[in-house]
Amino acid sequence: MTTNSRHHLPANSTRSGPYSLNITPSWASWTSLRILDLPPGGRHTFPTGDSEWIVLPLTGGCTVFTEGEAFELQGRASPFTATTDFVYAPRDTHLTLATALGGRFALPGARCQRRLPARYRPASGIPVELRGSGPCSRQVNNFAAADTFECDRLIAVEVLTPGGNWSSYPPHKHDQEHPGEESALEEIYYYEIAEAQGTAGLGYQRVTPSGPGHRTDVLAEVRTGDAVLIPDGWHGPSIAAPGHDMYYLNVMAGPGAERAWLIRDHPDHAWIRGTWPRQPVDPRLPLYPAGDPR
Repeated sequence: MTTNSRHHLPANSTRSGPYSLNITPSWASWTSLRILDLPPGGRHTFPTGDSEWIVLPLTGGCTVFTEGEAFELQGRASPFTATTDFVYAPRDTHLTLATALGGRFALPGARCQRRLPARYRPASGIPVELRGSGPCSRQVNNFAAADTFECDRLIAVEVLTPGGNWSSYPPHKHDQEHPGEESALEEIYYYEIAEAQGTAGLGYQRVTPSGPGHRTDVLAEVRTGDAVLIPDGWHGPSIAAPGHDMYYLNVMAGPGAERAWLIRDHPDHAWIRGTWPRQPVDPRLPLYPAGDPR
């Protein structure tokens, strides 16, 4: 079930070479996201061009070569088992991934101006936040949030929603510049859904129009490997089917002079935040703490 399929990219619909997902600024304006599948002994090189990039292991680990340095990423078994270490690579260079055992790697990127140094961050340094409460409880891994890791434009976080819960809720937006109130950020959501009882899972994503010139309207059934493009609009909820935990990677960037995540809640639903102090956080969270080696 999908409305406005231009913004819903089912798994493998943009497959290109080793990338099972390949979203570039030709699809978006500022952001990129590639999902790179490498077999055992696999190696892949690409130019960073006018964008900054992060190498984020989804499964497996790798060695990253860039700027004359080699960074070893231990990685993880899956996004549902642990945080992961990652590498940042600047624009105007080359980036190589090499893996002995194989793996799947997310490559979020954003067009940028400044050329920052290549850097490594360990899994133990990833801030893990519990957001919301009750059925709106979710876990946020703030690996490259605006206030946790320096980039020029790129903002990226991971969100884990226990089965049956709603996240990205209340619906919110960041599609217009209101100084001090709202950033101008386009966004990509990339999903993986946990299997249960031998059955693949699913979830739902809603985006509604937010005003003149901002007409994005999406109701998508999402599965592992899917992505949703959100150039504007009220986005949320992201709904995890009961029994199936939902993971999504958020990739954001925009034209604003300040790299910040400032949002406005939908006025019809903002009241839900006021109910959170009266409800406990879902006891299933956190799925794992920062640096958990499981």
